[in-house]
Amino acid sequence: MFAITYLKIISVLLSIVGAMMLMPLGVALATGESAVISAFLIPMLASFALVALIYIPFHKSSFKINTRQTYMIVAGCWIFMSLFGAIPLFVTGAYPTITDAVFESVSGFTTTGSTVCGHLEELPRSVNLWRCITHWIGGMGIVTLTVALLPLLGVGGFQLIKAETTGPEKGKITARITTTAKYLWIIYAAFTLTEALLLKLAGMDWIDAFSHAFSTLGTGGFSTKDSSIGWYNNAAIDVIITVFMFFAGINFSLFYYILIRKFEDIRDNSEFKVYLATVIFAILAVAVSVASVYHSFPRQLRYASFQAVSIISTTGFSTTDFLLWPSTAQFWLFLLFFVGGCSGSTSGGVKVIRWTVLFKQISNETKRMLHPHGVFSIRLNNRVGRKDVIFNVTAFMALYFFLVALTTLVGCIGNLDLLTAFTSSLSMVGNVGPAAGILGPSGNFGCLPDFVKWWYCFAMLAGRLELYTMIMFFLPQYWQR
Repeated sequence: MFAITYLKIISVLLSIVGAMMLMPLGVALATGESAVISAFLIPMLASFALVALIYIPFHKSSFKINTRQTYMIVAGCWIFMSLFGAIPLFVTGAYPTITDAVFESVSGFTTTGSTVCGHLEELPRSVNLWRCITHWIGGMGIVTLTVALLPLLGVGGFQLIKAETTGPEKGKITARITTTAKYLWIIYAAFTLTEALLLKLAGMDWIDAFSHAFSTLGTGGFSTKDSSIGWYNNAAIDVIITVFMFFAGINFSLFYYILIRKFEDIRDNSEFKVYLATVIFAILAVAVSVASVYHSFPRQLRYASFQAVSIISTTGFSTTDFLLWPSTAQFWLFLLFFVGGCSGSTSGGVKVIRWTVLFKQISNETKRMLHPHGVFSIRLNNRVGRKDVIFNVTAFMALYFFLVALTTLVGCIGNLDLLTAFTSSLSMVGNVGPAAGILGPSGNFGCLPDFVKWWYCFAMLAGRLELYTMIMFFLPQYWQR
C-alpha cells in the first residue's frame, strides 16, 4: 500500500513540474528555438502519461504514513524532481554531461543558484527561463505545492510539509494545512507577478523580467546574463530586486497576517525584528566599507544594500564582483553567509530564528552564572519559548557545521584551496550561490571534478531540506523497526 502511495505522490509531483515546462515550451515556439522544443515537450507529455497510469487508477486509495515514510517521500520527491528537471538541460545540449545537467537542476530546485555554465547568454532563452523556473518551484516547496493543489492525496499533508519547510518550529496559519499551503502560494505568485511587471517597466523584456522574478522570489540567483544583474547597470532594477529579495527572506506567514490585519503578530515577531536589524546594520557596514570604491553615498547604499540583502537572503545575485571590494566589506558579507533568512521564507542558511535562540540562551547562561538560583527562560514573539526548541537549535547547529566541515574536506580533495573550499561548502549547505576564489561572482562551478559536483548536489539537497530529511537515511536507527 505504501508503494502505491509513494508512486502516486511522485507521479503527481512530476506532472506538476512537467506542466511548468509549458512556459519555456511557449518561449521556444515564440522565439523560433525549434531545436529545443522536443526537449520540453517529450518530458512534459511523459509526466502526464505517468500520472494517468499511476495516480488516476488509485486516486481514491488512502494510506496513513508514519514518520519514516514521510522522510522517504519528501527526499524522493526532491531527488526525482531534480533528475526530471535535468532532462531538458541535457537533451538540449546546453549542458554536455549528465553530471553538469543534474548539478544545475539540483542547484536550481534547491534555490542555491550556483552554475556550471560560463556562457549563459549563448543558451536558448527557453533554457534560461527553465533554469529560473526551477528556483520558483523549489523556493516555496514542491511538496507544499502538491498539498495545496491536491488535498485528496490520501496522506497527511502536514507531515509532509513539516519535513520540507524551514525553521525549528512548524505550524499552521489556518486551521487546514491545505488552506495554509494555498494562501502561501497565492502570496508567492502575487509577489512574483508584481516584481515581473516592475522589472519590465524598469527596462527588462518580458522573458528576462519573469526569469529574474522567479529567481528573486525563490531566492535562487540564476540569471540570464553571465555578469548577473550587473549586466543591466540600471539603478531602478537594482532597487526593485533588492526590495523583493528582502521580502523573500521574510517568513511568508507574516504577509498573510498583513492581509488579515493581525499586525500585533508582526510587531511581536522576534525573528523579523532581528532580521530587519541585521539587514540594516549589514547595509550600513558594507556601505561605509566601500567608500573608497564608490565616492557618493547613494551609490554606496545602492551596491551595499543589493549585495548584503542578496547574501543574507541566500539569493546570490550580484551587481559587481564583491571579491574586488576592500577586505572589510568582504568580511561583513562573509558573516552573512552564516546567517540566512527567516524560517518559513524561501531562503536557505541557518535561519535568523536559530541565531536568535542561540544568543538568547547565551545571555541566559551568563545571567545564571551571576545568579545561580535565578530562573531564566527564552522569550520568543513576546511569549515564553519551549525548552525543546533550544535542544533542537543546538543539535541542528552542530549537524550543520559538521556537514560544512565535511563538504570543505571534499572540496580540498578536489584541489580547491582552503578558503574557496570552505566558502563553497557554506554556499552549498546554506544554498547561497557564490563563494570565494574561482567560484566567486565572476566564476562558475564547471571546473570542479565530477565527484565534487555530486557531493555538492547532496549538500545542496541536505541544506534545502534542513539536513535531517536527507541525512536520516544514513542512520542505522532509520532502518531498524
